[in-house]
Amino acid sequence: MRVLVLGGDGYLGWPTALHLSANGYEVAVADNYARRSYDAELGATSLVPIAPLARRVAGWSEVTGRTLAVFEGDLTDPVFTTEMIRTFAPAAIVHFAEQRSAPYSMIDQAHAVYTQTNNVIGTLNLLYAIAEVDPTIHLVKLGTMGEYGTPNIDIEEGWLEVSHNGRTDRMLYPKRPGSFYHLSKVHDSHNIEFACRAFGLRATDLNQGIVYGQETEETTRHPALATRFDYDAVFGTVLNRLVVQAVCGHPLTVYGTGRQIRGMLDIRDTVECIRLAVANPAEPGEFRVFNQFTEEFSVMGLAEMIKELFPRPVEIATVDNPRVEADEHYYHAAHSRLLDLGLRPHLLSDTLIESLFDITERHRANVDPSLFEPTVRWTAEADEVGPRATATVG
Repeated sequence: MRVLVLGGDGYLGWPTALHLSANGYEVAVADNYARRSYDAELGATSLVPIAPLARRVAGWSEVTGRTLAVFEGDLTDPVFTTEMIRTFAPAAIVHFAEQRSAPYSMIDQAHAVYTQTNNVIGTLNLLYAIAEVDPTIHLVKLGTMGEYGTPNIDIEEGWLEVSHNGRTDRMLYPKRPGSFYHLSKVHDSHNIEFACRAFGLRATDLNQGIVYGQETEETTRHPALATRFDYDAVFGTVLNRLVVQAVCGHPLTVYGTGRQIRGMLDIRDTVECIRLAVANPAEPGEFRVFNQFTEEFSVMGLAEMIKELFPRPVEIATVDNPRVEADEHYYHAAHSRLLDLGLRPHLLSDTLIESLFDITERHRANVDPSLFEPTVRWTAEADEVGPRATATVG
């Protein structure tokens, strides 16, 4: 089977492409290298150095004898998008090619507009291209658990049975996202669901939790195959930042009370979830949703786990929360469908001990402590252009 991985140069796209290739799929990757440009804009970089895409592809060929096709272009270009799909003729498309940072989307009006334009328009072009070239292509789209927000009821896997005034219907689960990035993902989900109804497409929307880890079985086979490790306050995940702070002897900075709860999963489980979704496609016309996470933690719980497991003394410090979110909330989300397909999860406590502390220690010289502090706040101020978020970047 041919699988096209969009955003294949990114943190998750690259190891996903390798995992699919290692499992016998014929894989192509597509990217416009926007993620690398964000580093230059923000004055940040991956803790673990990453090779250019051409070197990555060559390295994979050296160690496995398998080739990866490469397409360079932007999904906001409808001609490029359609011709890429027509040329490669995939049976499945894995879509990672979006701006993925909530703080980045909240820097100011320009970054909010860019995020929504890049993500929503790119996905719309992709849907039309699939409908034109081959409606049987299975779209596997990376969404986010952040689409749901933190409702005071259980979160189901995408759909909700609702009874109102004596009548019952099945509808998409109500969404209350917490940033313009998360809003773009909500718009994607609605557009994809509509395209499945209108065009007869088939799609799997993976509402993914926070991913941690940097190594998979495939990325460790050659230095050129390494994927990113972001720890800064804009693109870095909370766990990565806390681990790097612990290794550097810096207090672990917890936003607000730290009682915010999030679903999380190991990067090895992420790539396996994608493989399982590709191997078990949705039916024609079906829009299905999997909640893709394996464990739930509060932010303070993560900090306390690191303090317990790290071999040196660790301090925890609370700072003002730059985000507009509930400091304490109910959180219970269903996540059984990928487990039913055969996912066997890794545990965070094992991953911390097995790899994350060691990876950070090995690359400690690359750490820039100035990147720990939050520089983007969700509060808005009016100016001559309109609302903008208060931010200091770089």
